[in-house]
Amino acid sequence: MSTSNYGFGAAGPMSDSLLSIPKSGPSSNAASRNTRKRLKPRSGASRDRHKTPRTATTTSYAPASTSSTRDRITTGRTATSTFTSEIRDQSVMIALVEGRGLARGEIGMASIDIKRPELFLSQFADSQTYAKVLTKLQVMNPLEIIMPHTACDGQNVSKLFQLVRDYSPDSNVTTVQRKYFNETKGLEYVKRLCVPEYSTVEMEISTKYYCLAAAAALLKYVEYVQNIVFAPNSVKVEFCGSEQTMMIDVVTVKNLELLVNARDSKSSHSLFGVLNHTKTTSGARLLRANVLQPPCDIETIELRLDCVTELTEKEDLFCNLQTVLSRFLDVDRALASCAHIPKEETAKTAEQRITNIVYVKHTLELVDPLKTALSDAESVLLTAHKELLDDPRFIVMMEHIDRIIHDDTHYQRGTLHMITQKCFAVKPNINGLLDIARQTYTELIDNINSLVQRESVETDLPLRTAYNASRGFFIQMTVGGRGAQQMPDSFPETFIKVVKTKNTVSATTEDLVKLNADRVSEALKEIYLLSNVVMNDLLNDLRRHIGCLYKLTDCVAMLDMLVSFAHVRTLSNYVRPEFTDTLAVKRGRHPVLDKILDDSPIPNNVYVSNDCNFQIITGPNMSGKSTYLRQVAMLHVMAHMGSFVPAEYASFRLTDQLFSRIGSDDDIETNASTFMLEMKEANYILQNVSNRSLIIVDELGRGTSAEEGVGLCHVFCEFLISTKAFTFFVTHFEELTRLDSLYANVENYHFEVEKEMEDLYEKLHHPHLLLKGRCTDQHYGLRLAARCSLPESVVEEAKEIVVEIEERDEMRQGQSPESLKERAVFKLANRLIQAARNSRLDEAGLRLYLANLKQQYEREISSIEYEE
Repeated sequence: MSTSNYGFGAAGPMSDSLLSIPKSGPSSNAASRNTRKRLKPRSGASRDRHKTPRTATTTSYAPASTSSTRDRITTGRTATSTFTSEIRDQSVMIALVEGRGLARGEIGMASIDIKRPELFLSQFADSQTYAKVLTKLQVMNPLEIIMPHTACDGQNVSKLFQLVRDYSPDSNVTTVQRKYFNETKGLEYVKRLCVPEYSTVEMEISTKYYCLAAAAALLKYVEYVQNIVFAPNSVKVEFCGSEQTMMIDVVTVKNLELLVNARDSKSSHSLFGVLNHTKTTSGARLLRANVLQPPCDIETIELRLDCVTELTEKEDLFCNLQTVLSRFLDVDRALASCAHIPKEETAKTAEQRITNIVYVKHTLELVDPLKTALSDAESVLLTAHKELLDDPRFIVMMEHIDRIIHDDTHYQRGTLHMITQKCFAVKPNINGLLDIARQTYTELIDNINSLVQRESVETDLPLRTAYNASRGFFIQMTVGGRGAQQMPDSFPETFIKVVKTKNTVSATTEDLVKLNADRVSEALKEIYLLSNVVMNDLLNDLRRHIGCLYKLTDCVAMLDMLVSFAHVRTLSNYVRPEFTDTLAVKRGRHPVLDKILDDSPIPNNVYVSNDCNFQIITGPNMSGKSTYLRQVAMLHVMAHMGSFVPAEYASFRLTDQLFSRIGSDDDIETNASTFMLEMKEANYILQNVSNRSLIIVDELGRGTSAEEGVGLCHVFCEFLISTKAFTFFVTHFEELTRLDSLYANVENYHFEVEKEMEDLYEKLHHPHLLLKGRCTDQHYGLRLAARCSLPESVVEEAKEIVVEIEERDEMRQGQSPESLKERAVFKLANRLIQAARNSRLDEAGLRLYLANLKQQYEREISSIEYEE
């Protein structure tokens, strides 16, 4: 099918020469500049016409120099959004494209991580709210989002562009010409770059035109604007189809504090902070992704739970794995070294290549210890990872490295130690010029040490040689400590650039500066460039086996996350969750409060099934309603991730979407009032709810009059009652508690308050216990107002007015006998279905349970008939 039918436009003048790697020289630089000019994004002037909010950093990209681009990707951006996770090094770039005409709503997405050369493609149909797109953007936390210029052409700004810009304040939104979204070029990129082990992805994406078009624009942008080139057959390409994960929207992540604490973004008092005991960066990234998108595939969850169970039962297995994992560096960094091809060979790129080879060697040396740590593993998932480590390519790669790299070369902390490792990484007698350069460097270091020793003797001070990247070699002296040299009153005249700290004094001399600037720097450059000649051949050999490194990355990340889950389990009294058609939690606790409080938080039970899937919760202020809602949602997320949960017993239903309506803040930036935000969030829930959803609502309709609020809440509740979604609805509107007389699947619960008299004053005590039934405590708001030192006359007058209104509106509606009988039949039928699907009782126990159900039903019917 041609691209024009899909609205991508013609391929444009993109000759094969543009796809080659530019070589150094004036002509190639000019060609590169011309190419970048054609790829230049839309100007910022057109962007200004759309009145972009200041929070959304939508910028237009001029061609960036290599150094500035590298620095920008390495350092990342300062996180200002509360949605940003603790892992702040943004390095993901995303391209988005939406179909036009009849194909509107069909989304193509491609993402690549500059530090981890993995290309992820996805194509899916989304609703008008673009919930799937926003959820994926939240998980990936991109540095830059690339979209076709037609998404914001003139005054016709697409809804997708507006939402992406508003919900991704930490990402730059850049537009390029739509002709670069070309599926034919995208497929060519995939075939050229994909690692052979993942080549089957070509069959999956051959007809996924939108994700291929996004891949074409993304890879060309990365290559010609970000100045990053990937070697052939070096990138992991993966198609993410119908992902079996729970969808959690951006607002819910913020409301539940899944990643970041709402009060203190640096605090670990969030669900991510509770679960994060990972030892590697890849493990922390995987944990973050699972918090935002937990799997809802029962097989995946049970496999993880089996692993956590085994890790908690086998202390040696747990300790050995944790020890080995803590020794891993960032494995993805080693992958990047194999996949990236520098456009220009310099001493800096040569040094980086040597460093990365040392990283690869360090990583491969840990394969055997990791395999040994897993030797006693029995669970299916751990056994699969153990078998993966038997890949013979690990041995082949180590043989290639051992042939070139010195056996004593290892990763070491400290700049000076690593310089030594890099200088002598290549074995002797492989390159004669390199051996001479290293001999020269060794003599220079000896001269520097002699110079420092001479200064130490002449000044009678305990001087030593030190090094850092900015100053090079310099003189250092420890002062101020017990038994150490005291700070001298003056320093020799030969000392320059003296820097004093609490315990050290650093300085240099003119002779030392000359050695650093002239001879040492040149010697290091010569060593790096000569070593690079050998390293290039070694990297070419390693790239043929790079597929096993990708699998090792996934293995380490998954093991690290599972060990972290087991670590959390050992710190508190957690239980393994079950998955049935019922949500049932016995004495469940809030996971964050369980961690930070000295005393264990008050536990509460949860029970929701198909016969009571809508719960209305009332109670006084500060009684624990909001905490209870967040607890239910967090326990759901933890269970779906494969973690144990803080409870005595826990059973969950597989959930595909988690919604929340919490908070009463307005939004000045978008000129949205409290009530407007309430209605937007309620509309989002109504449009996307499914029978497998979990919904928590903490107040609705508070931003308008009481009559309108009750009416809106009533209709909102009725819509959700008609679905099979599990809903927890907290309200202060007493009128809503009467819904249980209209619908059999509605239950009332409340948090009560205990009253005590102390010195003629009424004292309120909150036990934070959830009880069944409506809240019988009246006027708790007035009592709370009295506690806030409001004038007594004001409180008494308010109470009189409330009583008068209640007497005027006293119209209690009782349930008819027919509706009560229907309710009893409905509950009996649902409990029979539940027993048939999920019962694990033996025959005798099942018979006893059914007999009890029968007796309970007969008692209810008899009671109804007696009242008639």
